[in-house]
Amino acid sequence: MIDLRNIETFYWVATLGTFSAASEKLNTTQPTISQRVAALEKDLGVRLFDRDARGVKLTAKGHELLSHAERMLQGRSDMIQAAREENVFTGTLRIGVAETIVQTWLSALIEHVHTLYPALIIEIEVDTSSVLRTHLQSRHIDLAFMMGPVLEARVENLPLCTYPLAWVASPLLDLGPAPLTLERIGRFPILTYPSNSEPYRVVRDMLTRANVTAPRMYGSASLSMVVRMTLDGMGTSVIAPIFLGKELARGELRLLDIDAGPLPDLSFTATWIGGHDSHVAATVARLAQRVASANAS
Repeated sequence: MIDLRNIETFYWVATLGTFSAASEKLNTTQPTISQRVAALEKDLGVRLFDRDARGVKLTAKGHELLSHAERMLQGRSDMIQAAREENVFTGTLRIGVAETIVQTWLSALIEHVHTLYPALIIEIEVDTSSVLRTHLQSRHIDLAFMMGPVLEARVENLPLCTYPLAWVASPLLDLGPAPLTLERIGRFPILTYPSNSEPYRVVRDMLTRANVTAPRMYGSASLSMVVRMTLDGMGTSVIAPIFLGKELARGELRLLDIDAGPLPDLSFTATWIGGHDSHVAATVARLAQRVASANAS
């Protein structure tokens, strides 16, 4: 009889591309991974991988059998799920989160998760959407709340929320009368999201079209730092003001009237890789969608 553990090992080596990554995913040693793959190959009477100094690659027969392995693992997952109540999720769910979500409704989501699934452990990584996308694809995280969607095979996306961007500054910064021109704004540093983000690229292109030469743009993944520097009057910022209610109400920051084109909205999705082991991620993603919607109303 073929051992289902060996089929699972075959699936993860094929999916992750290396024995070492599969051993980390399955919390075992590389020799154990090798032994399980060898045992499965012996039981099936076929070679599943070609091995060389660069790693492993599926054979033609391995490609053919991979879909069968996934269906077997999906059947096991479905059986286990059917035997459980929905609120008996256990184990660890690794979530990657963009900081805009941290600053808005993440704490409400975590409170809901703890209430509904008290045995589920949540690990949270906060980073830029580009980094979270890479970590999701490499399976270092299970679910991402990020600027999306990610339009790739097997990747699932649920829309979460959309926040407008705005030009923001401290009243301490002497910018002159409104409406302000980009040329006037460009005399000061501009603080915004990281240099590989869409807001950064859009603002840079707007300044270039307005003939602002060598604009001083400071991109950062830390929104709290962007807000702090804006409060200190270092320059203007382009940021989603959704979490600046207190600062705006107290007059510590103000929205600027800029004579320029519109800024893009930030659209966030819950994104995960579909498969036999994605039920928990999909469930928490749907819960996040409800929390985000409640936060917007």
